[in-house]
Amino acid sequence: MDKIQLTINGTEAITENTFEVLNPATEELAAACPQADAKMLEQAIGSANQAFPGWSGLTHADRKARMLLIADLLEEHMEELAGILTLESGKPLNGFGGVGSMFEVGGAIEWCRVTAEIELPVEVVQDNDDARVEVHHKPLGVVASITPWNFPLMIALWHIIPALLTGNTVVVKPSEYTPLATLKFVELANTVLPPGVLNSVAGDGSLGAQMSSHRDVQKIAFTGSSQTGKKIMQSAAGNLKRLTLELGGNDAAIVLPDVDANDVAPKLVGVSLINSGQVCAAAKRLYVHADIYDEVCAAMVQVAESTTMGNGMEEVDFGPIQNKAQFDKVCELAEAARREGGRFLTGGAPLAGMGYFFPPTLVADLDNGSRLVDEEPFGPIVPIIKYSDVDEVIARANNSSAGLGGSIWSNDIAKAEELAQRLQCGTVWINNHAMVQPNAPFGGVKESGMGVAFGSHGLEEFTSIQTVIRNKA
Repeated sequence: MDKIQLTINGTEAITENTFEVLNPATEELAAACPQADAKMLEQAIGSANQAFPGWSGLTHADRKARMLLIADLLEEHMEELAGILTLESGKPLNGFGGVGSMFEVGGAIEWCRVTAEIELPVEVVQDNDDARVEVHHKPLGVVASITPWNFPLMIALWHIIPALLTGNTVVVKPSEYTPLATLKFVELANTVLPPGVLNSVAGDGSLGAQMSSHRDVQKIAFTGSSQTGKKIMQSAAGNLKRLTLELGGNDAAIVLPDVDANDVAPKLVGVSLINSGQVCAAAKRLYVHADIYDEVCAAMVQVAESTTMGNGMEEVDFGPIQNKAQFDKVCELAEAARREGGRFLTGGAPLAGMGYFFPPTLVADLDNGSRLVDEEPFGPIVPIIKYSDVDEVIARANNSSAGLGGSIWSNDIAKAEELAQRLQCGTVWINNHAMVQPNAPFGGVKESGMGVAFGSHGLEEFTSIQTVIRNKA
């Protein structure tokens, strides 16, 4: 792969140190990534601060045109970026249900183009003989973007594009596990952006801590764990930074007894094991009615056992878990499920050989109170839980500190919509799960976050409101 660089003020930032980025499929070195230090981060934030007046002073149409050019660059370099993503994240180029590295780059392109078309017009709330009152959306300043390792490029775009479109400047720090594609993207984007508008740094969590407490950063956009999100919230209090926190989820999918088991099983496998389960809004707890429980379990086993797992550069359905720490957690939760009486229908133990491979694992006969049900595994292991009473299962689904997404599966749409309103989560799908789109707001409640992304609601997160009152009397 080409040289990896950090970009500050539109040019390559030379670092003294590097850190290793491993290929999780082989546990071999994928690249040596430049490592920023505290001084370099100060330079990046300073550069973004200096660029802010000029960038925010452009018209919305000017900034929109640059966002569309960025989308064109992504499309032009799609295969290159997808290859880098597979190398660093392990996900297949295509993958089960077509969700792989090519899908991620394609999603980034789509989000870029759709978001670029969204505007926040001036709202006139009063215009009479007394006064004209207008509400304007103003950019905040420097936005710090801190991104995770599961969809590193697409989530970076989710942060960066709305921030830039609304007139802010950005410093992005990708996860130290998967920095490569994001750094390459920032390098490409700087060919069509003014210097300092978009800057990149890379390194461990100490950089993120410095970003979240820095007085010249006006907003943090963070996607990651609830534990880290709480720390960021505390650090951001110094200058009352704006926050958009998209945090962990433990989504419940409730399957009603009127569905066809053979029809719903492939869909349930897809939405729970998507990206080897490494999706914040994947279905992580499957509650299936007792009348069809055995049928659904059997049909899901048939689908799961037909899939393939291996190096993402090959034609496989699933790749490895991205890093050793997460791999160890999945192994630990599998052992806990075994001790707690879980019946393993598929998988259950890591594959032999190199790489962080854990096969698609379906576990029956657990309930709330077991670790695999109560904790987010963020891996290819899913509990299938039997229930009989709908009111009771809604209560069990809501009995969680997480509240990102949920779903109802039924042929009775009216019934599904009524139950959906009772779930305590930011997004509810009916007969689907984990499918987000750029024009619909997405965010969590409870400990799954604050604020939303996407659509006009997401765009507003990167602005402040200024009310202009012109007296006429």
